[in-house]
Amino acid sequence: MKKREAGILLPIFSLPGKYGIGCFSEQAFRFADFLKRSGQSCWQILPVGPTGYGDSPYQSFSTFAGNPYFISLEELIRQGLLLRKECDEADFGNDESHVDYGKLYEFRRPLLKKAFSRSRHQETEEYREFSEKNDFWLEDYALFMAIKDAHHGAALDTWEADIRQHDASACKRWAEQLGEEVSFYRYLQFEFDRQWKKLRQYVNDLGIRIIGDIPIYVSADSSDFWAHPDLFMLDERGRIRMIAGVPPDGFSADGQVWGNPLYDWVRHKETGFAWWKERIRKCLSLYDTIRIDHFRGFDEFFAVPADEDTAVNGHWEKGPGMDLFDALKEEFGEISIIAEDLGYVTDTVRQLVKDTGFPNMKVLEFAFDSRDSTGAAEYLPYHYNSNCVVYTGTHDNETVRGWLDSILPQELCQVKEYLAVTSDDPAEIVDKMIRTAHGSVANLSVIPLQDYLGLDNRARINHPSTSGKNWQWRLSEDDLTAQLEKRILSLTSLYGRKAE
Repeated sequence: MKKREAGILLPIFSLPGKYGIGCFSEQAFRFADFLKRSGQSCWQILPVGPTGYGDSPYQSFSTFAGNPYFISLEELIRQGLLLRKECDEADFGNDESHVDYGKLYEFRRPLLKKAFSRSRHQETEEYREFSEKNDFWLEDYALFMAIKDAHHGAALDTWEADIRQHDASACKRWAEQLGEEVSFYRYLQFEFDRQWKKLRQYVNDLGIRIIGDIPIYVSADSSDFWAHPDLFMLDERGRIRMIAGVPPDGFSADGQVWGNPLYDWVRHKETGFAWWKERIRKCLSLYDTIRIDHFRGFDEFFAVPADEDTAVNGHWEKGPGMDLFDALKEEFGEISIIAEDLGYVTDTVRQLVKDTGFPNMKVLEFAFDSRDSTGAAEYLPYHYNSNCVVYTGTHDNETVRGWLDSILPQELCQVKEYLAVTSDDPAEIVDKMIRTAHGSVANLSVIPLQDYLGLDNRARINHPSTSGKNWQWRLSEDDLTAQLEKRILSLTSLYGRKAE
């Protein structure tokens, strides 16, 4: 990122279209065309892994696998594997503005099974090449999911001891019993990969890069943890000893407990960071740029005893620092990575980001938070250097329009004064926020599409530490108007960010 560019943040599941969820359908290709005509250089998405607890893409059953819900049913119809009538008769709910994950599981999964039963993919060279290229993780993931289904979706820590501990003889026995189910999950990954590559190639051919997003940690209920327990902090019984979280602060008196198992970084270093190299190798096959969530955990990470309900008794431990990134650079050369360094940032975190050379993140909404009077200022544009990515807000934030309704009166006054807005019209303030991001020195400015549309918090993607209503918002095809396209292009051009 050496020049001024602009991008739009829109998750795959938020794309418009039929059959319950945004996916790799025709609408995804149309959105890419919209980006091109709007002068954008980047499309930022959220993690694309199979969603687990709370439907969160940050709590996935695998950091390597793709979400089967993103497989286009229309493409399967074109392949002759599904009938349009079969898809049209499925009940995905009546609200196309939100994803109903319960109905997806109930009705999309059987359709995917029908496609699998009718497919002859196993006879193709393409499938054999895919299996060989992804052998590091594919079999473990497919077996994990098949066993999980056999346990009616129960979490890994409730399974029988031998299979929970990834015992080789137990794995062999289960694989023989569940051969058809294992093959089904392998097929889903093959089809996901095939469709995603087609979409990515189309996007890249338009001159647009895809920014993918990966969580630093993996889920405790994942094939990653199941297949590689030696890479995590466990006790003598093989149970999780320490979990991830963040300490108490002005936003949360008890801090946050995320529940993810923490890495044993000493063991990772002993292996030459082999698992991380495989993870990044997979990411590089999916994305052009990788945004790593919670980057500060590579410098220091907050460790909470696994039996604690709050983060009050947690403590800081040292992460791998530059050892990891030196190993990755030796393996891959220069990698395009965005360091998500939001939240409590120390001098050592700043130094690690500087040493890697990766651009970090700036969020304009954070600049006006009166609860963090010392840290907020660094998000004001006059503190930026060019090697950063600026956002009005992210998927974890309120939309700017919703944020204006929730901030304190004195904070709103500060916003208006900084943006030189005299009107009380929220639309004008939202517009000025976007202009401020684009006008900053940051090499890349990424705006959530909801902010361009001026939508309130009904279009919010995620409210951290809550569950039940997150990861659901979807765009309407009617939203992508020629007028919106022209406006985005005008702003992008005005501030010297139009794609060449």
